[in-house]
Amino acid sequence: MSEGKWVRVSENRWRYLTRREFLKATAAGAGLAAAGISSLASPTIIRAQPKTLRIMTWSHFVPAYDRWFDPFAAEWGKRKGITVTVDHISFADVTPRATAEVAAQSGHDLYFHLSPPSAFEPHAIDLTDIAKEAEKRYGPMHPLAVKSTYNARTKKYYAFSDNWVPDPGDYLKSVWTNVGFPNGPRTWDDLLAAGREIRKKHPEIQIPIGVGFSQDIDSNMASRAIWWANGASIQDKDENVVLRSEQTIRSVEYGVRLFREAMNPAVLSWNAASNNQALNARQTAYILNSISAYRTAQDNKLPVADDIFFVPALRGSAAAWASEHVMGCWVVWKFARSPDNAKAFLLDLVDNYREAVMASKLYNFPSFMGSVADKSVPVARKPEEGRRWLRGVVSTDPFGSKPADKLVVIANAVPRKFARSSTGKSARRSAPAAGRNTTAVRSSACPS
Repeated sequence: MSEGKWVRVSENRWRYLTRREFLKATAAGAGLAAAGISSLASPTIIRAQPKTLRIMTWSHFVPAYDRWFDPFAAEWGKRKGITVTVDHISFADVTPRATAEVAAQSGHDLYFHLSPPSAFEPHAIDLTDIAKEAEKRYGPMHPLAVKSTYNARTKKYYAFSDNWVPDPGDYLKSVWTNVGFPNGPRTWDDLLAAGREIRKKHPEIQIPIGVGFSQDIDSNMASRAIWWANGASIQDKDENVVLRSEQTIRSVEYGVRLFREAMNPAVLSWNAASNNQALNARQTAYILNSISAYRTAQDNKLPVADDIFFVPALRGSAAAWASEHVMGCWVVWKFARSPDNAKAFLLDLVDNYREAVMASKLYNFPSFMGSVADKSVPVARKPEEGRRWLRGVVSTDPFGSKPADKLVVIANAVPRKFARSSTGKSARRSAPAAGRNTTAVRSSACPS
């Protein structure tokens, strides 16, 4: 009996498999048990996974990241003998295009979403294996990333997160200094009070407070931040809808006052780029956003860049909470032609995440904090070392901030919270709030 078998893997292409390789390749096929090993003597066709990988991702708000990502993907494919195709679409088209691919059961192997894609779970393969492998290499995933990609009921990682993005307040320091708040607002009441003063003293600023009240993603982030700060939420920890509450009413009443006293009707029709554009045109003095508006001002050498500073989550009557800005979530479709290639690529992307953070000019924060630690650091120490590196580079921004520690607010606020959660040192009483926070993010960000 022959110890191996020739199999046709594509038209005019054959490959010799050892007995062990053949058994492994055909173990999942129907009727194998009946066929037995004696069939090794006759030719058999096995459908091989194509040496391709098709990736769909967004056009990053910091263009430098795409200039890094596309060559990275191509070079990865070259090393693996895989032809990689990367397509980009605008942030507004991510969900509609995903819906179209699912309807057609055809498209890309690997698809990037900007928010938890739980509505697409039935069409996504389980990525538990690479989630666990990444944790084995780099330590625990950020708790918010877990909440955004894992369904506790189905026990399935329907997505894989490589990054998330903080959402600080961005303000014009000169304007806020002029109205008595040189360090920007610390509470939602500060925001309202300063907004009124800015309207009086700076009539040239059309929208003193640039918080959108439209149907765009940024407006939803701002609305959730207001709710959480006042003790309201979309869901409780058991996923029951709890919008009907005094805290919700108080939040809505605050929003009405903010709109009437510090905004104008333009915010009712804003899209996700409107607040960035308004800040950089000095038509608003405060927005809730990532650092992308600031990086755009820097890249375009706008004078306003040196006047943009940052504040952490604002405090309300109950707490100080902020939404994440973008929650990076990769899905591998069930109809993907190259699912194994897609999973291998994601692990290698995380393996190179220090480069990714720098390519994004500190926009992307790692979902696995240990992935940005030095490669030589033992796994047990990687999360803490990664946090230390991230805090250091953000606190001394190498991308031209004046002063260099301008982003220290972001460095201080989030990695420390992650470290406390990872080591179990968060206060017990904060757990319900944290659960409400992340559950609400997941629920309200899903496509309908």
